[in-house]
Amino acid sequence: MAEGGEAGRQRNKTKLGLANIDKILDSALSAFSKHGLRGTRIDQVAEAAGMSKTNLLYYFRTKDALYEAVLTRTLEVWVTPLKELDATRGPVAALTSYIEHKLKCSRLYPESSRLFAMEIMQGAPHLKKVLATDLTNTVRQKSVIIQRWIAEGKLRPIEPYHLLFMIWATTQHYADFATQISVLTGKDLTDEAFYEETLKTLTETILRGVLAER
Repeated sequence: MAEGGEAGRQRNKTKLGLANIDKILDSALSAFSKHGLRGTRIDQVAEAAGMSKTNLLYYFRTKDALYEAVLTRTLEVWVTPLKELDATRGPVAALTSYIEHKLKCSRLYPESSRLFAMEIMQGAPHLKKVLATDLTNTVRQKSVIIQRWIAEGKLRPIEPYHLLFMIWATTQHYADFATQISVLTGKDLTDEAFYEETLKTLTETILRGVLAER
């Protein structure tokens, strides 16, 4: 019984720790996306997360470590849909799904997109190693799939990198430039009709540009 009780306490402690980490990362994301690394203070993040600065520093020893953890989580959200791009589904189904996933990320995680863009524009000092390894390898793997579709006559002879860049640019635009879009249209991706209209427009425009004529 004692062992079971101790195991239960450890599980509860682990769950509490994970919950605290999630709260910290969410609060840090909001602060970093608005104020950047230099403009964000640890005590502000701790207050937003509902804990003391000392408690926060138990999980993340420095502001840089916290910033890198937020960026890593953001990149995982961004890269996962790309890793799921599967040759067996065919270009129409695979690209349609990927575009939808990317736009949905911009809808659900606009702060993550803006923080990622900010980091890249500063030369990616905290992400360059990951970009040069994990992301580069994933993009190369998916470029091979796109090249295969081209060789099979399913896609026009295009450069795979540019197709991926185009999907990233068009979908992430709705997060990074949400203020401009809202001013011009009075809408954003939280508007269901506007979201569906955006998804339809992007999907049809991109697919019509890359699918081979039959």
